[in-house]
Amino acid sequence: MNEALPGLLLGILIFGIAEELIGVWFVADKLRFTTGVLIGIGCAAGMGIHIAWILEESVRFEGTATKKMAFFSALRYVCVVLVFFAMVYFKLGNFYAAFIGVLSLKASAYAQPMLKRLLNKDSSGMRPFDDGNIQT
Repeated sequence: MNEALPGLLLGILIFGIAEELIGVWFVADKLRFTTGVLIGIGCAAGMGIHIAWILEESVRFEGTATKKMAFFSALRYVCVVLVFFAMVYFKLGNFYAAFIGVLSLKASAYAQPMLKRLLNKDSSGMRPFDDGNIQT
């Protein structure tokens, strides 16, 4: 799959944990907040995996790529809306926590360059296989 996907999923998990640790102190129903966070980051992870899969498929089938990407993008958002409706209807989680959890996909995507730099450094502060002479 896409080489950026593991970092994206790691970022979603980090932002989800941060949301849980910070937000759980400000709500009365902690269980519904936690399930909302889990549903939101689950949706975000599913969306990230689906986006990586669609990009891979679009590269293979160049002729119909634009229509296929538009269709699957709309389908992805319809699925998230259906999950949110089901969550609210069956009172499975906090809507706002789930929404912020889904937004962790965006936050993780923007944080990718920073996460990549942090993960590629060892304890000396240099990147692996870097002799220190080449500036990047």
